[in-house]
Amino acid sequence: MKLISWNVNGIRACVNKGFEDFFKKIDADIFCIQETKCQPGQIDLEFDGYKSYWNSAEKKGYSGTAIYTKIEPINVKYGIGIEEHDKEGRVITLEFKDFYMVDIYTPNSKRELERLDYRQIWEDEMRKYLLELNKNKPVIMCGDLNVAHKEIDLKNPKTNRRNAGFTDEERGKMTELLEAGFTDTFRYLYPDKENEYSWWSYMGRAREKNVGWRIDYFIVSKDIEKKIKEATIYSEIMGSDHCPVGLEINI
Repeated sequence: MKLISWNVNGIRACVNKGFEDFFKKIDADIFCIQETKCQPGQIDLEFDGYKSYWNSAEKKGYSGTAIYTKIEPINVKYGIGIEEHDKEGRVITLEFKDFYMVDIYTPNSKRELERLDYRQIWEDEMRKYLLELNKNKPVIMCGDLNVAHKEIDLKNPKTNRRNAGFTDEERGKMTELLEAGFTDTFRYLYPDKENEYSWWSYMGRAREKNVGWRIDYFIVSKDIEKKIKEATIYSEIMGSDHCPVGLEINI
């Protein structure tokens, strides 16, 4: 099974920058999107053979997630059942026969870390939610998780130590998640691979110089980690400040 995740930084803008070409070429079984910045009725984007599910933020032009799938889900859930977290359209869960697919767009702690306290609460609630799902069947989660977990996951760890996405608190929460029974698929296959990033600032020709961060993930329940076949970062694909990431898994 081939899975793709991409923070498109506005689906309407990304459609004008080659989104449909990549979507059709990659031919994923499930294609997850974050930061759609789209309300219902603002875009008509359907593909033959796929059903789509969208979760929009209450605030216009902000956040939002979507999933395209070739496989009919048994059940669809928007959010995690907590109003404070669900109003921003950040989570979609599709239940399939053998696993749950969870598309996540984690809140950014922002400059001056003004949202770091909220982010910590979000991380704890999200971990509880994933662990509850995991009691029933394995979980595959993906998305822009807005954290570079280890120093190897960004170009300039020393100068970014207290910046959003690389605080000790955010990195600690990622460690907690993984230690609770989940696996970072890319690092499972490539524990020491350097200079592999999924997001680059628009400033200072960062992408051209590959001064980036790996903040987009596929994470799976530890008991299916041996089913992982490949984890890919499509750094050559343009259209957003993030590139797509992929997972191939026998499930």
